[in-house]
Amino acid sequence: MNRAATTLAVDGEYPNKVMKHEPFWWVTKDGDASCFALYRRHYSCKNRKPKQRQFVGPGPHIVLRSDRGDAVFVWRAAQYRADGQEGVECALFRNEGQFPSSTLIRQADAVADVCWLGERHYTFVDPKAVGSGYPGWCFIRAGWKRCGETKDGLIILERKNRMREQWKKNLSF
Repeated sequence: MNRAATTLAVDGEYPNKVMKHEPFWWVTKDGDASCFALYRRHYSCKNRKPKQRQFVGPGPHIVLRSDRGDAVFVWRAAQYRADGQEGVECALFRNEGQFPSSTLIRQADAVADVCWLGERHYTFVDPKAVGSGYPGWCFIRAGWKRCGETKDGLIILERKNRMREQWKKNLSF
């Protein structure tokens, strides 16, 4: 964050001008203490007393955290999936901070677009576990679409990469 953004953030208020242009994510590692604490408060955390602090799982991944450690976003690109999903999975997103979740998701999308060029983004939302009348609304506000449901009742949301669609269109003869 630049000095102006830090100065403006002292009283907890971020003007729209800063919010639209400042990056809110910082790359960190699996096992980051603040991210681990957020993960433990996420509904998908099954093991409440793990022996180690790593929470991402195998495969290529990126762990993003907010400067204050009050938000975490994890991208994971598993090579083999039993459920047949393709692309890069948002394996974890939790926001306990002041920034709108949809803004954080859009910025995390930009990071994944650079790291996994042309890949589809997807996530699963458990409608029974989230405290919202419209599960996944923050993703939908960020431009994602509902694309299905798992046999266990999880909602599947996706953001197709426009570049990939354009490449397919341009390469088809």
